[in-house]
Amino acid sequence: MIAVVHHPDYVAPGQPKSGYQWNKNGAIRDLLRDAGDSIEWFQPEMMPLRWLEAAHDPDYVAEVIEARVPRAKERRIGFPINAMVANRAQIVPGGTYLAARLALDRGFAANSAGGSHHALAHTGAGYCVFNDLAIAAIRLAEEGRRVLIVDCDVHQGDGTAALTAGHPAIATYSIHAEKNFPARKARSTLDVALPDGLGDDAYLAALGETLTPLLDAERPDLILYQAGVDPFAGDRLGRLNLSDDGLVRRERLVARLAIERGLPLASTVGGGYGDDVLAIARRHVAAILTLGAAFEGQALKQR
Repeated sequence: MIAVVHHPDYVAPGQPKSGYQWNKNGAIRDLLRDAGDSIEWFQPEMMPLRWLEAAHDPDYVAEVIEARVPRAKERRIGFPINAMVANRAQIVPGGTYLAARLALDRGFAANSAGGSHHALAHTGAGYCVFNDLAIAAIRLAEEGRRVLIVDCDVHQGDGTAALTAGHPAIATYSIHAEKNFPARKARSTLDVALPDGLGDDAYLAALGETLTPLLDAERPDLILYQAGVDPFAGDRLGRLNLSDDGLVRRERLVARLAIERGLPLASTVGGGYGDDVLAIARRHVAAILTLGAAFEGQALKQR
C-alpha cells in the first residue's frame, strides 16, 4: 500500500483573484480515493511553533498565525492570509514531516500538499506561505538525518535553498527553467538551469546526468522530493515542454536512483497551473502512484 498523508484542512476555500487553484488538493484527494485499497491514509499534526521558527523569522511566523500579514507580503505571496489559510500553512509542513518519517519506515510516502519552495525567512512568495520542505528538513536534520531536497518544479527552489544554506546536514538540488520565476535565483547545492522548450529526452538526460553524482557525493539518509508538474508543456506558468509520459518517466528515474542507493523518498506536490484543475490533479496523482509503484515490493539496500 502507498502511504499518503492528507488533512481535511488542506482543502481551503478559494481566494479572490488568486492564480493558485485552491481546489486542487481536494481533487488530488478524490482521485487517490478512487485508487481504493492501494492507498493507506495518514493525517498529520500541526507543525510545532519551534520548528516553524527554526526556518522562518519569528515575527513573520506570528504575522501568519495571527492572520495579520502586511499587504505588501500578501501581494508577494499571491493571496490574502486569513485564519483558514494560516491554519493550513501550519498543517502542511507537519504533513511533509510525517511523510518523511513514514518513508524512513516504508521506503516511500507522499504528502498530498506541500512543495512550498518559494517561502523565505521573512515573507512568503509565489503562492507559498511557509516552506514545508525547509521546515521538515531542518527538523529531520536536528534528529540526526542527512537530507537531500530534490526539486523538479519548473521554478527554482529559491526559498528552500536560502533557508537551508550552510546547514551541514542538508543539501539542495533544483532543476528548473532558467528564465522562469523567480527573477533573482538563490544558490542551491546544485542548480541545473534549463533552456526554454526542452522536451522529454533532453530533460531526462540532464536530470540523470546531474542528480546521480550529487546523490553519490552527498550520501543522504532521505530524499525530500518536490514533484512539481509545471514542467508540463501546457502549463500556464511553465517554460519547458514535457509530456505526461515525460513526467511519468521523470518519477521512475528519480525512484530508480533512490532505490538503487537504498534511499527512502518522501514526495510533495508543487507547481501546476491552468484552468483545468482536474487535469492538474491527475498529473499530481500520477506522480504519487508512479513513485509508489516503483517502491512497492522493492527492498531498500542496507546502507
